[in-house]
Amino acid sequence: MHSSNLRLEEPIRMASILEPSKLTFFPAMTKIVGTLGPKSRSVEIISGCLKAGMSVARFDFSWGDTKFHQETLDNLKIAIKSVKKLCAVMLDTVGPELHVVNKSERPISLEADTMVLLTPDQDNEASSNLLPINFHGLSKAVKKGDNIFIGQYLFSGNETTSVWLEVDEVKGEDVVCMIKNSATLSGQLYTLHVSQIHIDLPTLTDKDKEVISTWGVQNTIDILALSYTRHAEDIRHARNYLSKLGGLDQTQIFAKIENTEGIKHFDEILQEADGVIVSRGTLGIDLPSEKVFLFQKAAIYKCNVAGKPVVVTRVVDSMTDNLRPTRAEATDVANAVLDGCDAILLGAETLRGSYPVESISTVGRICSEAEKVFNQDLYYKKTSKHVGEQISHLESIASSAVRAAIMVKASVIICFTSSGRAARLIAKYRPTMPVLSVVIPRLKTNQLRWTFTGAFEARQSLIVKGIFPILADPRHPAEGKNVTDDSVLKVALDHGKAFGIINPHDRVVVFQKVGDSSVVKIIELEN
Repeated sequence: MHSSNLRLEEPIRMASILEPSKLTFFPAMTKIVGTLGPKSRSVEIISGCLKAGMSVARFDFSWGDTKFHQETLDNLKIAIKSVKKLCAVMLDTVGPELHVVNKSERPISLEADTMVLLTPDQDNEASSNLLPINFHGLSKAVKKGDNIFIGQYLFSGNETTSVWLEVDEVKGEDVVCMIKNSATLSGQLYTLHVSQIHIDLPTLTDKDKEVISTWGVQNTIDILALSYTRHAEDIRHARNYLSKLGGLDQTQIFAKIENTEGIKHFDEILQEADGVIVSRGTLGIDLPSEKVFLFQKAAIYKCNVAGKPVVVTRVVDSMTDNLRPTRAEATDVANAVLDGCDAILLGAETLRGSYPVESISTVGRICSEAEKVFNQDLYYKKTSKHVGEQISHLESIASSAVRAAIMVKASVIICFTSSGRAARLIAKYRPTMPVLSVVIPRLKTNQLRWTFTGAFEARQSLIVKGIFPILADPRHPAEGKNVTDDSVLKVALDHGKAFGIINPHDRVVVFQKVGDSSVVKIIELEN
């Protein structure tokens, strides 16, 4: 276990705990991914989510059709223009997810210590003793004593809405199970998860490909969340598929680690993926509960040293129905920040919860308070030590920019970039101040038409801790010949002033490429 990233020495005083939280343009350096759905799809609610701190909108295709999600996305675009805040779009695949199908949608009551039959025959009506499923291979995958969990929208942990089954007998394609706890299942679809058992289904299913090739291409998605990533080959296969679709060759792929197979191959997956989502809902079923935090800390550490964003899920489940999180949930959010996560993902809390805006706002405030006691000095030393002598020239300058900004107490780091790579390397060393990433578009052609790059790069950085992108005028060069090009710098300074993070007499650290060199300079502002 690595040493704590918590800083408790002065000037963090006990009295500061009693001071009210201060509201700023950026609620927190840690990003928030909000899942949009039935309770969060109007322009008004989405606008509220953006103002509260949502920087990535997740569209979960485990439910709902493309028409429903398109209407929601159209409302997101209207809200973005109204609020004037960038927001990335994440498409979350279904993957090899098993479902219990309840066509009648009537509630199903299951009693503890009774038997229930799982059958692939979907012509049957779901009842208290028979549950139709969407997979014919379950009987070949399980054996007596295996555990099966069923619930709506993954698993809430509330044992009145999710059920634990134990396999008692296999009969042909059917599986007979003992019900371990009483529960009532309501709705049309429930997720079925078999603990620590390989399910022989492709990670990127035909349904996923259909959604990506239609809805995904139409909306040029920024991030693909690959559910149930189990091997590095899953990422390579998905990337190859995206490369064949027009406009998605730049889409980033985040591996969702949801079971023990993904944990076993984590290092190889991390090398191939653009980022990682620690999907604790399903992991909490596949792993013993006392092991989940260990994987979270190990995964976050590995992602940090690799310089790849890592996202943690399932943090304030109780806010689905309540205005305040539990004390344990609030502490859990803070610990995820102290562990080093880049973003917090809200699922049911915003998708079908009663308080989507309040959930985002609450998580943002907790993240902000945790960031105040994040031990950046220790983190910087650990990251630098891990990189060692293999550090690239660009990363060396980026890490120096962070150290300089901290030493001179700069209010912000301004980074000019075309690809976004320099800003990500700066963020890798977790500066205590925001990184304004000024993305300069570049002109490119496919021999048929000319287009500008930059929009993808700007939006994709919205999931990286501490980076706040600005899509600049393409007439401003990212790589200037003159390091004192004031017209380039003025773009970022004006935005910083508008955001309220740059004030008169502040010091600002600027990172910019000049020709073949990378330059860091410190500016002290006048009135």
